[in-house]
Amino acid sequence: MPEDLDPDPLSDYVRRMEPAEGLPEIVDTDVALRHCAEALTAGEGPIAVDAERASGFRYGQQAYLVQVRRHGAGTWLIDPVPLTDLTPLQQALDGPEWVLHAATQDLPCLSDLGLHPKALFDTELGSRLAGLHRVGLSSALEYYLGVTLAKEHSAVDWSTRPLPEPWLRYAALDVELLVDLRDRLEQDLQEQGKLDWARQEFQALTEFSGPRRAKDTEPWRRTTGSHRLRTPRHNAALRELWQARDAIARQRDVASTRVVPDSTLVDLAARMPLQPSGLAAPTPDRSRSRQRRAEQGLLRYQRTWLTAISTAADLPPEELPQAPPRGHQPPPARAWADRDPAAAERLLLVKGELAALSERLDIPVENLMTPDTVRRLLWSPPQPTTLQAVDAALAELGARPWQRELVGPLLVEAANAHQ
Repeated sequence: MPEDLDPDPLSDYVRRMEPAEGLPEIVDTDVALRHCAEALTAGEGPIAVDAERASGFRYGQQAYLVQVRRHGAGTWLIDPVPLTDLTPLQQALDGPEWVLHAATQDLPCLSDLGLHPKALFDTELGSRLAGLHRVGLSSALEYYLGVTLAKEHSAVDWSTRPLPEPWLRYAALDVELLVDLRDRLEQDLQEQGKLDWARQEFQALTEFSGPRRAKDTEPWRRTTGSHRLRTPRHNAALRELWQARDAIARQRDVASTRVVPDSTLVDLAARMPLQPSGLAAPTPDRSRSRQRRAEQGLLRYQRTWLTAISTAADLPPEELPQAPPRGHQPPPARAWADRDPAAAERLLLVKGELAALSERLDIPVENLMTPDTVRRLLWSPPQPTTLQAVDAALAELGARPWQRELVGPLLVEAANAHQ
């Protein structure tokens, strides 16, 4: 990572803590949206894009504010909730390169609004590839432009209406310098010989719609702490309780964990009380707010929880949840030594090689190749394990060409060294 990148004179934004052109008005009518779209279409260059959700407050992950900025068009703050037709915005954003920071966080909710990038530049991912050790937006701006941003409003409830002015100022500043950051970052990646790698990553992100998961027919299994439950009967209780909580959360439009925390569900599933007196948690939670939510949720919906537990208790054995099939998913790495010592040796060898490559290229190991992809390939290597076969397997798992070129030979060597 070059050390001679001088801070940009744009650092005066920090001292003002105000958007350069003042705080823009919220776009919350169809007429205002058409004006916004016309301005964006008449602008030049990439479009900075950001979105704010109400994670932890609302049931879904919808966008409650969309921020866009383009040279010649200025900054626009769009409230999608009252708008009846986002077609003008969709058309204005259809074509130009988007600049986002941590694109995977915002692309799903933007996609729900019918907004899809044809090309994008992710300044967070680009910062990782460039070797920055801190890749938050404020850290990246500080390194490349000499600017720092306050982040005190990043975790607020963006479904609040009206939105407070300090929140809107924060939202506008989030896209204020994204394009300037993009340009300096592109220069850095070019000088390091990593720009083509970054472009491959960015192109792959244009198809991103959410975390890659197999068909999730049992989302209750992702409840934090569910590994504590050892019997099918207790897992059945968790399933019934999770479904009951999900229905309440959906009906109230609140985050599920604001009904009762995951730890409360797991505790109830483990104890399976059948009387109201047994619903109280035996030990207090470390978080006072979480403990208070648990107590309120247990009291308010006690009949619902008892009904769920009773349903699980009465299920015949054939209707109890069974262990999910493993399919092609490898076991946890800690179990490899017992289940397949050769595979464990392969993994150990590759971990060392990847650590050395990561240090040499100044790129995090997980960006060289996702750990899940490495484990899948090494647990069940293609036979015969040739470079061509490994390359094809990695491509099927979603690895980009630059990753396959760098990491593929390491996987082939390890697989052939420990058959």
